[in-house]
Amino acid sequence: MIAVAQLKNLLADKIYEIEDKEFLNAIKKILDTVSQSERIYRVSDEQKTMILQGKEQIAGGKYIANEELKKEEDVWLNE
Repeated sequence: MIAVAQLKNLLADKIYEIEDKEFLNAIKKILDTVSQSERIYRVSDEQKTMILQGKEQIAGGKYIANEELKKEEDVWLNE
């Protein structure tokens, strides 16, 4: 069985040889559909920790509304 990296390279080589624009657009459409429907987001342990900390801060009321932040930002920029 062929390794994933080898298969990717093989496909890239084959696609590179194709000159038919309609065929290439069809391949692109297939790849776009697959990548959108099977998109998996992977986060590191550090990112997971940061997400959990953020959720805890929100639950504890430690956040600022976007409108208030914009006001503070305007004050800071005009100093």
